[in-house]
Amino acid sequence: MLYAIVALVFLAIMYLPGFWVRSVLKKHSPERNDFPGNGAEMARHLLDKLDIGDVVVEVTEHGDHYDPNDKAVRLTKDKYEGRTLTGVVVAAHEVGHAVQHHRNERLFNLRGSLAKLTYLASRAAPILLAATPLLVWVNPVLSRWTLLAAVLSMLLGVLMNLVTLPVEWDASFGKALPLLEEGQYLSARDMSSARQILTAAALTYVAASLASLLNLGVLARLLRR
Repeated sequence: MLYAIVALVFLAIMYLPGFWVRSVLKKHSPERNDFPGNGAEMARHLLDKLDIGDVVVEVTEHGDHYDPNDKAVRLTKDKYEGRTLTGVVVAAHEVGHAVQHHRNERLFNLRGSLAKLTYLASRAAPILLAATPLLVWVNPVLSRWTLLAAVLSMLLGVLMNLVTLPVEWDASFGKALPLLEEGQYLSARDMSSARQILTAAALTYVAASLASLLNLGVLARLLRR
């Protein structure tokens, strides 16, 4: 019974944030005829206002994000074309990342470096874990090193997610919210909803962070046996 309760708590912690994020974004996604522009136009306007003309705004099928390599704010079609509160606020959030890049902010750069290492580590970790039991019979010393490398790969993922959270929070509340407030683009009522959307945008990676911590905890438990 205790294990079942713990499992339910972990599942709730992992999946409820994502459910809440999707719920908030969907709630504020109806078209607004009173808005003068869509998400793409809001992003372009803010970038030009901040004199960040070398960043382009593009539509994507792979989730809203800012790509520092191509210097591109990318929005899914519904936010790119839609005159919705979710569209313009998420656009402002992604512009916030462009601002972080433009200002060469340390945490943003650190996350970019960790993301590249984490990608390579995530590809190697499953292979190393699968090879460890086989190497126990062939070369026990080498098997310990492969296991250590797998653990370090997972630790890197945890570190990357922990760095991501403050970067996302700053993009929402250190960058996007002041831009929206100063420009007076939204009514007081819409600004209240915008804060919800910005919180959702900032917490998008919470589930991934919790999942990486949980996976590391499970591995640590297995190693103690």
